[in-house]
Amino acid sequence: MGQAPSTEDRPSDGDEALARAPSGSQTLFRGLDVLDVVADGPIGLPELAQRLELTRSTTHRLAAALVERRYLTFVPREGYSLGPKLLELGYEARQQIDVARVARPFLEKLAARSEDTVHLGVLDADSALYLDKIPGRRRVQIGSRVGDRHPLTSTGLGKALILEQGDESLARFFAAESTGRRRKETLQSWLGRMREYAKLGHAFDLEENEDQIRCVAAPVRGVDGRIIAAISVSSAAQYMDGARMAVLANDVQQIARDISIELGWTAPPRAAEPKPAKKAARPTVPVKKPVGGKKPARG
Repeated sequence: MGQAPSTEDRPSDGDEALARAPSGSQTLFRGLDVLDVVADGPIGLPELAQRLELTRSTTHRLAAALVERRYLTFVPREGYSLGPKLLELGYEARQQIDVARVARPFLEKLAARSEDTVHLGVLDADSALYLDKIPGRRRVQIGSRVGDRHPLTSTGLGKALILEQGDESLARFFAAESTGRRRKETLQSWLGRMREYAKLGHAFDLEENEDQIRCVAAPVRGVDGRIIAAISVSSAAQYMDGARMAVLANDVQQIARDISIELGWTAPPRAAEPKPAKKAARPTVPVKKPVGGKKPARG
């Protein structure tokens, strides 16, 4: 007769339940269960395994992987606690949720004023993630949806998100998005445009991402002044000549500024307009007294 498995290695009810789940999701479910339990407070391996109804070896394997990825931390004689990676993700999630909620009424205002499609997006790794979209009133189809990811170097919104990055980072984005596609301009030409956009505080998409579609975009800043999102107005090229794009640039920048202030950013004081030079005072000409004490004749 074979030897019965020890209590340590015998499958628990939790192991058996997960064994019945689709194989691709087993590890994910188990890892999420570990996080849920550890969220209650620091916990040692024996108690963690008991709470999860898993064997110690399975629990240790899951916890060790989460420690390696910084989702958990481990301190001897104290056990497992939530790790710094969760703080980072929580901060990013809060930023995204807050930005979308706070920006919505301002986006609606911009959409009503421009009658064109308005987007809100954030930087997500090496792409622009669209958090919100308000379709325009014109009969123009803009190929985007909330949740879509779009290029950084050819969209107006993407350029606004990386407006203050250094040349090295910009070159990396440009090279990554140039693979397998023909670019109409060189890296140096594109970098020159980005430097100019950075000075102006806005960015354009001149039919670079989608044929016959142009866009004006501006960055949104967080409490610390860093760019955390961007907004844009997009429409058909026939509605976006140079003069209108210049006007929209002011409108988009103002709305982006309003959103930033609502998020806690302190706007720097606007530069005072130079006062017109004062007219030079006329020199006083002394009146000569007439000879003999007579008063001068009035003209």
